[in-house]
Amino acid sequence: MSEQRGDNQQGRFNGDTRVLYRQAVRTPLPDEDAERMFYENMMNVADAQEQKADMLEDPNISLLEAYERQLEGIAKSYKRRLKSIAGGEYETIALQHFNGDRDDRVSRLSAYYYEGLWRMQQRITVTDMMFFPVIIRYPDSFTVNIRFASGYTTTESVLYESPEHSDEDVEDEYFDRYYNESLYEQKEAAAKIRAWADVIREEFCDPDEASFDERKYGGIVSGGGRKGSVFSSVLQRVDPDPDRFDEPVSKTTLVPEGEEARRTEHELLPEESLVI
Repeated sequence: MSEQRGDNQQGRFNGDTRVLYRQAVRTPLPDEDAERMFYENMMNVADAQEQKADMLEDPNISLLEAYERQLEGIAKSYKRRLKSIAGGEYETIALQHFNGDRDDRVSRLSAYYYEGLWRMQQRITVTDMMFFPVIIRYPDSFTVNIRFASGYTTTESVLYESPEHSDEDVEDEYFDRYYNESLYEQKEAAAKIRAWADVIREEFCDPDEASFDERKYGGIVSGGGRKGSVFSSVLQRVDPDPDRFDEPVSKTTLVPEGEEARRTEHELLPEESLVI
């Protein structure tokens, strides 16, 4: 696996794949206030799926614009998380970790989210790199695996095309048909993506309405990528492993990935895919 390091002296960052590889962030849920915050964040994820579906159904919004808006929304959530962990100096703290000047819980978490943020921003211009996160709820905590995979699609992804970004030379007499077929693909994809919002709401229940037994487990895996004019999306339920953790957690910390992450990788990615 290739690795690149941050460069503090030149104020430049080129990524470091090691901070994400086979790791997740585990965050405690000590009380109902914490559960409500987690629930609200997941409802924002569900709302974002519906907003993406709305944009796909709107012929006046390009697929690239919808794709970029989704990535920008995720990037904003990462920045909020970074600030909550390390304050306004999160970039400095993350780079100190990348450069070997600091190695503690806060710097490791900052580096993890900063790497995810950096790769998220790269995806706006780089194709053939798929965002492939996993979110799992356990009785006393939740985990987030920030993952990126080579390629642009999974074995279960829905595909849809953007005529505006196609390199193919379609003759005028066929362009209207090609354009209309692309719009049809987008509407079909929008219907599936809108249904995925309901999956998220079913997996992560409202702590003010659902009993603890109903809400203590839940999980999703999602994936989104692009190759040229073709875009892909997927979202599925994930069954949490009830035996993953033996001990409770009191502070947000990095943990090794769970069996759930490995399972989604084997079930959804082509054999030749690389995951970071």
